[in-house]
Amino acid sequence: MSNGQWYPPEWPDRIRALAAGELTPVTPKRAATVMLLRDAADGPAVHMLRRRTSMAFAGGAYAYPGGGVDPRDDRPVGWAGPSLDTWARRLGTDIASAQAIVCAAVRETYEEAGVLLAGPAPDTVVGDTTGDDWEADRQALVDRTMSFAEFLDRRGLVLRSDLLGAWAHWITPEFEPRRYDTWFFVAALPHGQRTRNASTEAESTVWICPADATAGYDKGELLMMPPTIATLRTLQPYTTAAQALQAAAGQDMTPVLATARLEGGEVVLSWPGHEEFTKHVPTGGPR
Repeated sequence: MSNGQWYPPEWPDRIRALAAGELTPVTPKRAATVMLLRDAADGPAVHMLRRRTSMAFAGGAYAYPGGGVDPRDDRPVGWAGPSLDTWARRLGTDIASAQAIVCAAVRETYEEAGVLLAGPAPDTVVGDTTGDDWEADRQALVDRTMSFAEFLDRRGLVLRSDLLGAWAHWITPEFEPRRYDTWFFVAALPHGQRTRNASTEAESTVWICPADATAGYDKGELLMMPPTIATLRTLQPYTTAAQALQAAAGQDMTPVLATARLEGGEVVLSWPGHEEFTKHVPTGGPR
């Protein structure tokens, strides 16, 4: 491996099986992930977590806080920012799905990083989410004993959707048994809040400038999935977190789905628009 691209050893067999019509793709689960930014001396830094090496999916890889949509994420919540109609158009979904995806983005950021993009009024945001009472609520969300709508209502908070910007949309390849239909968002760390490693799936977290993270990937020192390194590269031009958030409106939200095709004596795996991730797998390899 010349760089840090995550590439499971079982993929070649699964790619060949898919190309031969021997593999039925599973339906991807909706998910959301957030690139949380804060300003640093050399430009914005992004909050990343390193997944535990014992994880079956992308073990040891660097990623952002995020996860699957909870079936209850479409319950009505106090809402601030762009309307659900606006979000539905931006995300390419219906209104109910748009709310669920945005709620999942905010909820997962709180569950995994302890950062909450919500406030008691449409123009405010909570300044401190530490303390035993906050931790009890966060754990209830993780355990799914309390929905995000119940959490916000109990604390008298509205979700600040205006603090998020939709950035990208990636779908896990059809040959992968664990598939996600994932929307990527960008957000700035609210004043007064701080991140922490609250995820059971992460062994460590780091604030890192996108240029340093991509350099580590290019050297093969940091393991990442294609969507992660691709979004990091698109963050590099921006000098502040606010500038990146403002630029979100212009990002292409066309879904990126890897394809595998037979070409001569090999299977070619490619991500449309992202040629750096192309892989060539011999069809005569071990099965």
